[in-house]
Amino acid sequence: MESGTRNGNERRAIFKEDSWFSQFRNGSNPWMARYVYALIFLVANLLAWVVRDYSRAALTEMESLTNCKGGNNCLGAEGVLRVSLGCFMFYFIMFLSTAGTSKLHNSRDSWHSGWWSVKIVLWIALTIIPFLIPSSFIQLYGEIAHFGAGVFLLIQLISVISFITWLNDCCQSEKNAERCHIHVMLVATAAYIICIVGIIMMYIWYTPDPSCLLNIFFITWTLVLLQLMTSVSLHPKINAGFLTPGLMGLYVLFICWCAIRSEPAGESCNRKAEASNRTDWLTIISFVVALLAMVIATFSTGIDSKCFQLRKDESPAEDDVPYGYGFFHFVFATGAMYFAMLLIGWNTHHTIKKWTIDVGWTSTWVRIVNEWLAVCVYIWMLVSPIILKTTRQTAEPV
Repeated sequence: MESGTRNGNERRAIFKEDSWFSQFRNGSNPWMARYVYALIFLVANLLAWVVRDYSRAALTEMESLTNCKGGNNCLGAEGVLRVSLGCFMFYFIMFLSTAGTSKLHNSRDSWHSGWWSVKIVLWIALTIIPFLIPSSFIQLYGEIAHFGAGVFLLIQLISVISFITWLNDCCQSEKNAERCHIHVMLVATAAYIICIVGIIMMYIWYTPDPSCLLNIFFITWTLVLLQLMTSVSLHPKINAGFLTPGLMGLYVLFICWCAIRSEPAGESCNRKAEASNRTDWLTIISFVVALLAMVIATFSTGIDSKCFQLRKDESPAEDDVPYGYGFFHFVFATGAMYFAMLLIGWNTHHTIKKWTIDVGWTSTWVRIVNEWLAVCVYIWMLVSPIILKTTRQTAEPV
């Protein structure tokens, strides 16, 4: 017992006093470890993009691989799936080996925060192995990846909605209500103004003709959903205020905008897609920003395991892990499937243009369904406490 306490104190001293490099080498800092995992994830994203857009030069080398059939099955969309599979296997192994870790200074905590040489070799090996797997299995993985990417989107939107409701609860608490009143009104007003201006701009950009019925429907329905969220939030029995529907309005407006921008070039209703059909610096910058945004979204969602806990621990112990290791790796595993879907446009047989991401009608409808699902989850989080309370009161004997 004394030995375990002494080792824990030694690691805590390293955590507080040593440099980041020493903490990396000694595997003592789980907060720094998450950045390393995010860096590995970013490298996997870049590798998948290179395989998709610039791997033709490696065609000769790939001809020697039996399962590549002359290299064609290891390039393009299938090449992206192979890189994604390797990344998924790495993070899924990490998920299995760290799930349930609750305390610092034990073997699974050390495995999560250290052993980097072993894990980097493991990641490289798992990245190579999928290129030796038959094409039929890769296609099967591609179908499964649709489901995994959907799970990632669901986790992400629950995380975003939980943050918005948590922020609103903090601002409405007795401790902060009077101090934050003006700030809440300013932020909510700004959010609604941006939503209205954004909807007007989307009408101008994406509905140049009355025949653009689909885009008119997408934008108009987003406006209806904004009104619905506001009405539910202001209901006397809920009284959640203007802040949460305003911030949720920004979120669903952004998803709607991304959905319309995902429409393939050549559509007369998407002039922006036509303008971006040429590969210029703006296209390249947009691609890089989208790629980094995806990595950041995966990273931020991965450390937000508390919003998925049924029992909230208000006073965690000093030796509790700072975030759920298993959940963190599970999000990255599903994120590996998600980046594959973005790079191939959610279509395993789709040929996508260079320097583009998440383009195609499938991508558009995935975004739209995600928007509608986000509104449903938000409204349910508002009304469920009242419904459950009413149900319990009805069930109680008189």
